[in-house]
Amino acid sequence: MSNFIFVLDTNRKPLTPCKPSIARKLLAAGKAAVFRRFPYTIILKKAVTATIESISLKLDPGSKTTGIALLQGEKVIFGAELTHRGQAIKASLESRRLLRRVRRNRHTRYRQARFLNRTRRKGWLAPSLQHRVETTLTWVDKLRRLVPLSSIAMELVRFDLQQLENPEISGVEYQQGELLGYEVREYLLNKWNRKCAYCGAENLALQVEHIHPKAKGGSNRISNLCLACEKCNLKKGTRDIKDFLSKKPDLLKQIMAQVKRPLKDAAAVNSTRWALFNRLKLTGLPVTTGSGGQTKYNRTRLKLPKSHWLDAACVGELESLSVLTSKPLLIKATGHGTRQICRTDKVGFPSRYVPRSKFVKGFQTGDIVKAVVTSGKKIGEYVGRVAVRTTGSFNISASELVQGISHKYCKIVHHKDGYSYSF
Repeated sequence: MSNFIFVLDTNRKPLTPCKPSIARKLLAAGKAAVFRRFPYTIILKKAVTATIESISLKLDPGSKTTGIALLQGEKVIFGAELTHRGQAIKASLESRRLLRRVRRNRHTRYRQARFLNRTRRKGWLAPSLQHRVETTLTWVDKLRRLVPLSSIAMELVRFDLQQLENPEISGVEYQQGELLGYEVREYLLNKWNRKCAYCGAENLALQVEHIHPKAKGGSNRISNLCLACEKCNLKKGTRDIKDFLSKKPDLLKQIMAQVKRPLKDAAAVNSTRWALFNRLKLTGLPVTTGSGGQTKYNRTRLKLPKSHWLDAACVGELESLSVLTSKPLLIKATGHGTRQICRTDKVGFPSRYVPRSKFVKGFQTGDIVKAVVTSGKKIGEYVGRVAVRTTGSFNISASELVQGISHKYCKIVHHKDGYSYSF
């Protein structure tokens, strides 16, 4: 089952999305034309009077991938997974910093170092984190132009800190609250990387285990909990962890360090979630929130597989869900290239020239093209992102890299927008 197709009227106003079969009939009858390939959108050629059903957008922001789902009532009609490029941005900034430092040490031409002359505005985020917020907002804006959105729901915090709302709740009561311990389990799964702390086993049922045995005065505090497989949990029993791992001092040291390690990644993601939440409120649409534990509770209750886009569909209050698609659109942020006027070698010296004009024969690097080669050694049909060359002989990244394809065989399918797409 594919995603529903977005529909625009003659004035480019969004209508209720339709099934792919209906879109094919409209295109075959000449009543509509293709407006956009990714996400697939058609535009009607004649004005129509139609009842527009409201669509809700749900988001599951993540450190590497954000899940996106569109719901028509309780029906999931569209799913997408947006892969961010935060790590690439971080690597580029570190590379730039290294090259500048090397140039300073060589006493050659360099950009003068600036110290104590800049202040960070309130709410500042590192570029790799700000990127996650901006790319998510970009897709929210795109979907608002293509779909009649009525509300937005997002997973605001990964873990619901109930103690902030009720300082008296603690221990067993906290773990056996309304979500039946899903908040605690989700926290432990992230902290211990979904593996047994003692043997490293994964992809099996894990149990919550007390590092300092409860029978010997151990508490239910989150800092005294870890994950263990059933075999290791029974083997350890009520023994102290130092006795249990007396013959494995390295593992003991690693576990004790892991106990004290904060969830830096989760904290960073939570900071971007709040920034995203505040920006979403500026859209003027009603914005509701949910926690990660609630999302997992809904997904488990509805017996849905683990995936980013289905997690997004399970965000917030939910009674039931009907999934009408199984092929989410996979979106990967690729960026818009670089502004460098020349390429450098590994030590930062200019090594080759970069053309000033981005367009060659009407194409630019990043366009998705379809090339039908009818002669030569590369006969065939190729669809993928193109890398232009001033000679007019392009490279196409399809299922594999194909080099030396003439521009004469190429036809643009989707103009460059900073993203690559697949299903």
